[in-house]
Amino acid sequence: MSKPKKTVIEYRNYELPINFPVLVLTGDRWYISDVKSGKLHFHNCLEIGICHQDSGFIEFADEPVPFKAGDVTFISRNVAHTSYSTKGESSLWSYIFLNPDDLFKGIFGASSPYGEIYYDMTQNLQMILHGSEHKEIYSLVTQILSELVNKEMNYQIAVKGLMLSLFMKLMRVYAGQKKQSIAQRAAHDNDIAIMPALEYIRENYMLNFPIEDLANMCHLSQTHFRRVFHEIMQTSPLDYLNTTRILQSCILLRTTEESILSISEQVGFRSVSSFNRHFSEKMGAQPGEWRRKMIKIDNASIMKYTGWTQAEKLTESRK
Repeated sequence: MSKPKKTVIEYRNYELPINFPVLVLTGDRWYISDVKSGKLHFHNCLEIGICHQDSGFIEFADEPVPFKAGDVTFISRNVAHTSYSTKGESSLWSYIFLNPDDLFKGIFGASSPYGEIYYDMTQNLQMILHGSEHKEIYSLVTQILSELVNKEMNYQIAVKGLMLSLFMKLMRVYAGQKKQSIAQRAAHDNDIAIMPALEYIRENYMLNFPIEDLANMCHLSQTHFRRVFHEIMQTSPLDYLNTTRILQSCILLRTTEESILSISEQVGFRSVSSFNRHFSEKMGAQPGEWRRKMIKIDNASIMKYTGWTQAEKLTESRK
């Protein structure tokens, strides 16, 4: 008897803006083929999708769930899935990617009302809602999409407010589904075995710990853990950890005036030379050089957004 075909899982990273962790992908290029992909994928952030036309299926592990035009989907980071259209059709989508923890910082803490429901929901969402049955949610998503596309005055504030309303509605739906025991995820052979390690790295990247600890968290031998990790992430556990540290250092370099040495220590590197070497490999420049480049880009973006000329900016700085 031949062995069952092994499911391939692919990791996709979306770089969200630092000060406004929301990204929109929309337009005529976002059609989904009717050819089923041979692999599942998962993201580093939460995905909101809205289907504009035609129909198809979203598959979580081996369970296909149908969708049609007017449906809205919510898929948490690290939830493996794939999408394909009905045979002969080509469904059109818009997608919004976001980090709700950063967007709602200070609102949904552990001590906030129903904070545990929010946390559980953001970790386990794999929801398809029909627009005709959830008109308020559909309306909120379309308004958010419109704000992100048109970028009118104070659109970021509008998006945050609409997102907050959306998540309150979602929490009620999610809590109701869970109470009825229809939102529980069944254990499956194709669940992401390295999930505990990914979560630990995300929360503790600044600490020094052996790879053996990550393997133990996943209940795998070191050899098996390294092999599975590389199959899914296309990189080694150590390289993924260092990449996480470098990405966090980019945030500090771009948003603070702390020294290179201080930042290297904060993100977990034992020496500034090691930090410089890894940073240069990942970002193509030394930390100081990269910081200066980002400052120029950020200043140019601010001037473009506000409509200031260089002379106006200089005049304002002298007031």
